Amino acid sequence: MAQQLLMPKATAVWLVDNTALSFDQIAQFCKLHPLEVKAIADGESAQGIKGLDPIATGQLSRDEIARAEGNPNHKLKLSEPKVRVPDSKRKGPRYTPVSKRQDRPNAILWLVRNHPELKDAQISRLVGTTKATIEQIRERTHWNSANLTPMDPVTLGLCSQIDLDLEVERASKGRPLPSAAETGATLESAQETEKLDYGQDREEEKEIDADAVFAKLKSLKSDRKDDEEDDY
Repeated sequence: MAQQLLMPKATAVWLVDNTALSFDQIAQFCKLHPLEVKAIADGESAQGIKGLDPIATGQLSRDEIARAEGNPNHKLKLSEPKVRVPDSKRKGPRYTPVSKRQDRPNAILWLVRNHPELKDAQISRLVGTTKATIEQIRERTHWNSANLTPMDPVTLGLCSQIDLDLEVERASKGRPLPSAAETGATLESAQETEKLDYGQDREEEKEIDADAVFAKLKSLKSDRKDDEEDDY
């Protein structure tokens, strides 16, 4: 993979401020338009960007800058990296160790039951199986269906919890929101609540006899006074 310049605009800011390179040379090196480099020099662009020294990051040498300053037609070249980063391998089917392959049907059954939103391709990526096997387990036509036990693929070590959560999140995108019946909502409609008689409790409060209440309070006071006299 070809090496790429880190933070091109920040590098352009540093080159404009610290070198005598032409706008075209900086634009070619940073993969920017010459007018954008001119705007950086005029202070019209990248005002809040701090310059990045390409010499400190090992992407450009002082000799290369001096050579370009002496020759306006010279094109800056990236320095060879000191550390080689291996190219990432192309992603393919997940490899499952031989010792864990017998657990895949149990993991597939667990995923089918606990995450029905997952597609066959997603389950295949998680546990490294085929769509034919998934279909057999879904339809209970697998040769060992009677002995299968749902088991979490994360616990079995067939996939990580992060991978499982990511696939579940992808499968959940675009799904319709659950209806009120599915969520168990108990709110009644406005037509039903209008039929309720809210004045019944108020009428019961009005029926309380005020004289009876005061008479009861007087009796309580008199009983308390008698108790105080008995104490003396």
